[in-house]
Amino acid sequence: MKRLLVIFAAFITLVSCGTKAEKAISEAELRDKIAGAWLGQMVGNIYGLEYENDFVDEPGSGPFTWEKGFKKMIDVDGAFSDDDTDVEYMYLTLMEKFGTQPTYAQIRDGWMYHIRDRVWLANRATLGLMHYGLTPPFTGDEDVNPHWFQIDPQLINEIWAFTAPGMAEYAAGISDWAARITSDSWAVSPTVVYGTMYANAFFEKDMRKLIEGSIEFLPEGDRYKEIVKECIALYDQNPDDWHPARQVIADKYWHQENTFSKTIWNAALNGAMGILSMLYGDGDMAKTLEIGCALGFDCDNQTATVCGILGTMYGLSSIPEEYSKPFPHWEKHFNDRYINVTRYDMPDASIEDIINRTVIQAEKVILENGGRIEERDGEKWYVINTAAKYSYPLEFCVGPNPRIISGEPVDYEFYAVTTKNYDWKLIKGELPEGLTFKNGKLTGTTTKAGHYPITLSLSDGKTTLEKDFDLVVRGRNISKECTELLSLSKVSRLDIIDSCWTTNSMDFYTEKVEAINDGVIKGPHSVFATVTEKSNAPKRDYFGYRWEQPVKTNMVAFHYGCLEEYGGWYSNMHVEYLDAEGNWQPIEATVTPALPKSDEVFIQPHFAEFVFEFEPVETTAVRVIGDNSILIHYNKYTKNVAGFVSVSEVQVYEAF
Repeated sequence: MKRLLVIFAAFITLVSCGTKAEKAISEAELRDKIAGAWLGQMVGNIYGLEYENDFVDEPGSGPFTWEKGFKKMIDVDGAFSDDDTDVEYMYLTLMEKFGTQPTYAQIRDGWMYHIRDRVWLANRATLGLMHYGLTPPFTGDEDVNPHWFQIDPQLINEIWAFTAPGMAEYAAGISDWAARITSDSWAVSPTVVYGTMYANAFFEKDMRKLIEGSIEFLPEGDRYKEIVKECIALYDQNPDDWHPARQVIADKYWHQENTFSKTIWNAALNGAMGILSMLYGDGDMAKTLEIGCALGFDCDNQTATVCGILGTMYGLSSIPEEYSKPFPHWEKHFNDRYINVTRYDMPDASIEDIINRTVIQAEKVILENGGRIEERDGEKWYVINTAAKYSYPLEFCVGPNPRIISGEPVDYEFYAVTTKNYDWKLIKGELPEGLTFKNGKLTGTTTKAGHYPITLSLSDGKTTLEKDFDLVVRGRNISKECTELLSLSKVSRLDIIDSCWTTNSMDFYTEKVEAINDGVIKGPHSVFATVTEKSNAPKRDYFGYRWEQPVKTNMVAFHYGCLEEYGGWYSNMHVEYLDAEGNWQPIEATVTPALPKSDEVFIQPHFAEFVFEFEPVETTAVRVIGDNSILIHYNKYTKNVAGFVSVSEVQVYEAF
């Protein structure tokens, strides 16, 4: 795994060239623009939902109507929460609880408590990995989150930037940090661009300058940076008609996209559509909204983000009242009601209260980063240090445990979010013979199987943290020495896996069960899915091995592959061995990490390894067996569900 988050800090440049650059904004104007940010997002989200994913191969043509949004607003007599605003509402409460720069661990706790359903793609994968025990940025790492390239981060993180008015570099840095909760690589960049735009929109009303300035903090050659430049060039070629530009972008980043990342939710594709809607919308929110819907793909996310940017640029007066006050009895925008219908234990709120609370957090961000308050003509003004930079909080980040196998070399890096050199120390416990620890890295080769508890410390010179780890050295992997691979399903019917609303690339999958014993845990054709028929009948799948001569084992590792939204995991599983009479016997084992507490989709982890440890048994066969989880679809495209388990590898280790 790639384990450095220094990449963002490495390419950031200091706009102020070493001098302290300042801008000032009155408290009244700050509040007005934050109000515009929240209400603009609500407008774009509520009305954009009408056409979410409706226009893909061809753009929409209108006229656009908003029956879905009207119906939901009537039901709650106000604005309603959705995934374009509800996570930011949650983040507001986390800022109030933990400060303006919470840690990844605190973010993880907030997600696991407040988010219990209604998340998809990278967000859903992230939540499952959090329940598995990982913290960000591992939860967004492309090695374990197969949806790392999707749209998710650019629609849930705007609040980090519109609480940083005029602080472009700070907004870019914290947006990068936040995007990595769910995503990786170039999919982080649209979030950085939008975050920079939100921060700059407090002082910039020229749309062209706003967009061009937003890519300053991306490195040369960054994929999304080049896409933004391409969108600007396409606009210049035909500024009066967006259709040719949309055609070019759709051809390149939808039709011709790499098969691993070709989805209608792709971050770069949708990010490009957001830029086009801003360029062709002429600063008018209603026009931008309609163009954003017509451009298509996952349009509600783009309309929410860009309408929020327009609200920040032009303030509360830019919010079209035909959208925010569509009913005669609504005297305030959305009746001053934000009704939570999506997140656990998040109360309904007054929109004005949400705005006021956000202003308080913005003031804290300003003051904590070199700004100050002044009184000018009896008014409260904020003087902002526009050269402020974001510094990552000191913390251990928890990723997958090191896989240490007897006789095989180890090269594992413990991880902390860092833009500097930290001091690592082994302060308790002893390493397995043959392994060394230096500067956060564990290297060497050992033959000493067993458990080795250790404690590491991490220091930045001011603060020192300590964390316990349990190093497990496994015996030799004897799976490949088997004479027979055991599985109920020998061949996967990939032609019908779409019955589970396939969202992962089909390139992950293979038809051959032998993939579970090829040593490849992830990547192309690494995943075997036991899809054999379209049936929601109960099914029990097993995977294991038979040997010609008895073997002695005390450990089995089961690796999930990529899961789908409605299947791919066990509702229960355990290990069995074949006794001397030829009968399968269950093995009492401890499982690390613990198995998910239920078969609920939202807590299932992609590419997770579960290690079963037990008293040594001598046997000629071992298998992992369990009942498949089958969820009934609500998806309109699916009429029947194929029950299956997704597995990338099953390994059996020799007992010493």
